[in-house]
Amino acid sequence: MLKRLPFDDALRSTVGIPRQSKLLDSSPRSRVWRVRLADRSLVIVKQITDGGDTGADADTRFAREVAGLRLAGRATGPAVAPAVIATDVPARVMVLDHLDDLGKTDDWMPGYAESLARLHALTGPDDAGALPAWSGPTAADAESFLALARSLDVPVPTGVLDELAALLDRLDPTPHHALLHGDPCPGNDLRTTDGVRFVDFERASLGNGLVELAYFRIGFPTCWCAMSVTAAPLAEVEDIYRTTWRGLTGRDVPGDLADACAGWLIQGDALVERAHRGTVDQLARVPTDDFEWGYISARERLVHRLGVVADMTRGHDHLHAVGRLSSTLAVRLLQCWPKLRPLPTHDTRPWF
Repeated sequence: MLKRLPFDDALRSTVGIPRQSKLLDSSPRSRVWRVRLADRSLVIVKQITDGGDTGADADTRFAREVAGLRLAGRATGPAVAPAVIATDVPARVMVLDHLDDLGKTDDWMPGYAESLARLHALTGPDDAGALPAWSGPTAADAESFLALARSLDVPVPTGVLDELAALLDRLDPTPHHALLHGDPCPGNDLRTTDGVRFVDFERASLGNGLVELAYFRIGFPTCWCAMSVTAAPLAEVEDIYRTTWRGLTGRDVPGDLADACAGWLIQGDALVERAHRGTVDQLARVPTDDFEWGYISARERLVHRLGVVADMTRGHDHLHAVGRLSSTLAVRLLQCWPKLRPLPTHDTRPWF
């Protein structure tokens, strides 16, 4: 693999001479090598590939990841991401710190939550424009959610349309500038002796950190390995996140976690892997096709999310009608397909 390693003379003069390399597993949108240099040190070399995109899209993903990693490099104390050692922009290559991953642990979530809060707290209003704003649900997503209810003969309560319109307004990322990872899933969080560090920042953005704190409740919506976290572990990790954020910023986390969860619920694209997002109305497929992503089906993901939003919005000032619709939709899905399984619990997360 050494002869195929994208390591030009400029990188050799900056980083060192590569002596051994191993191509690692990665998405079709990138190639990743672990490289041993002549001085025996290890680095990671990542090249962003077209992966079905146009070259311009690949260039954008490269720039986005490098920008996200460099912003993450502001962390004082333990790092929250690998450092960028060098880049080859025309070849879309970045050379990163090699991280020694400690591997499996049963109690993985507290460290994840702390590092996630530390990552989110690294940026502020002065960083506006350094990354794209977070891309959340749209009016089309809200309409698709209502169309799903109608297709399953579930009555839409009065007020739902107004509540969804107001929800979209509240989810506007413009007032928020937290450094969002974009895909903080198992495999993108590495355990090191200094804490959790995140990798793969191709979807990094600026927005409200609650949209990623919501992963614990809503079932890790951008991940093939969706999981359920409940009761005491959920309360612990959310408290760790909020306490860490408050300690770093001097203020409480802005916004409403119920809003963030409802935002994930109505996004059909959060039912499929990245390559299939933006192609068709995924919610419209649910009544006739229980498509799988990983080992979990779309209907199983959806039932979990509906239940979460229903539970969080009981007595909620702004999402009461949406919560009642979510509860009824969850019941209807289970009536139609009684063999749907609950999401696996967090202690069954895969390790890579």
